[in-house]
Amino acid sequence: MHRYKILIEYDGTGFVGWQRQDNGFGVQQAIEEAVEKFSGESVKVFGAGRTDSGVHALGQVAHFDLDREHSADAVRKALNFHLKPAAIAVLEASSVDDDFDARLSATGRSYVYRITNRRSPLTLERGFSWWVPVPLDAEAMNTAAKGLIGKHDFTTFRASYCQATSPIKTLDSLDVARNGEVIEFHVRARSFLHHQVRNFVGTLKLVGEGKWTADDVTAALAQKKRAAAGPTAPAEGLYLVEVIY
Repeated sequence: MHRYKILIEYDGTGFVGWQRQDNGFGVQQAIEEAVEKFSGESVKVFGAGRTDSGVHALGQVAHFDLDREHSADAVRKALNFHLKPAAIAVLEASSVDDDFDARLSATGRSYVYRITNRRSPLTLERGFSWWVPVPLDAEAMNTAAKGLIGKHDFTTFRASYCQATSPIKTLDSLDVARNGEVIEFHVRARSFLHHQVRNFVGTLKLVGEGKWTADDVTAALAQKKRAAAGPTAPAEGLYLVEVIY
């Protein structure tokens, strides 16, 4: 048995998310079908993170096993050929030891969320950023974000149907910065609850609008109730940027 690790980029628009599902086409299914087309082997592809429908990836990582050995470059080329015309690209492929697991071996995950903060609607960035036409104070959002860093019970920021066994996570960093009309949220942790990043963004947007203060955010965290936080930000602004091993 030969195990392969792949680094993947994809446009989440039009997919039901990473995971293979009965209600639509998932990124996992597209890659599994591409593997079978080039190798003749039916495999399961294991991803480092289950991105939701509409969420993009610049650095998703996955692994799969094949009976027959192939060169890493042949795997990359063959997958990219058979993935066409899906908006998925295998950036790198490598042969790894049998004990490597794309999800379990990861020590950290990094996401970026993008808001385009301008009066005019989006054209080229439509589907790749959250358009917010009202003025936002990025510095105030960044200050409020610092109260979320560290080990906490993040029940307030998890989806009601989150399947994680515990709401306790350690948030390593959360930085908010403006570059022109674009505001980016850079978030890093070992792992995340379902919708955790998008719920952070939806809540911090209230701070940016002047409706909430930093104290309101920390108070919401302490309540450990999803209803205490702000709305869930749209999927299209979120990118899985890097998986750390």
